[in-house]
Amino acid sequence: MIFPNQPIVKGSALDEIKGQWQGVNDFVYQASHNAIERFNAYSMLEDPMTSCGCFECISVLLPMCNGIMTVDRDHTGMTPCGMKFSTLAGSVGGGAQTPGFVGHSKFYMGSPKFISGDGGIARLVWMPKKLKEELRDLITANAERAGYPDLYDKIATEDNGIEEEDVLNYLTEVGHPALEMDPMF
Repeated sequence: MIFPNQPIVKGSALDEIKGQWQGVNDFVYQASHNAIERFNAYSMLEDPMTSCGCFECISVLLPMCNGIMTVDRDHTGMTPCGMKFSTLAGSVGGGAQTPGFVGHSKFYMGSPKFISGDGGIARLVWMPKKLKEELRDLITANAERAGYPDLYDKIATEDNGIEEEDVLNYLTEVGHPALEMDPMF
């Protein structure tokens, strides 16, 4: 019997940057009834982690912006990816592995491993104003640790736009670092 929370032996590292280990892959393959072969803990683009639906936030690729947006379940408005949280949750939850989308906790954005396989916190380009204010200290600390001390002020909110093109215009205006990073795909 497989229990939802249990220790899993990582095994040998297959990709330390994206966060992939043989033991984790073996477990995920078995637990998913052979539906998911690989799992990257630190990438939302390549074999991202799965979610049951109990996540607080969803991060989504914004291709034009070369970055990601993060929305929490308390935000009921539209987002720059063209979907509300409730629609996104249907795409990410239920154990689906959806490249370009990942469900996670609010506090994951404070981790140095937050999508580190895809460029980390510097990829965060949009989030709801309320969530941004709530996580100000956490985001600022992670951004400073990553070498982006002024990142917080460069992250767009719904006040700057809810269409991806408007977000891109804001990012260009403030010089967001995601625009200078290697392309995400």
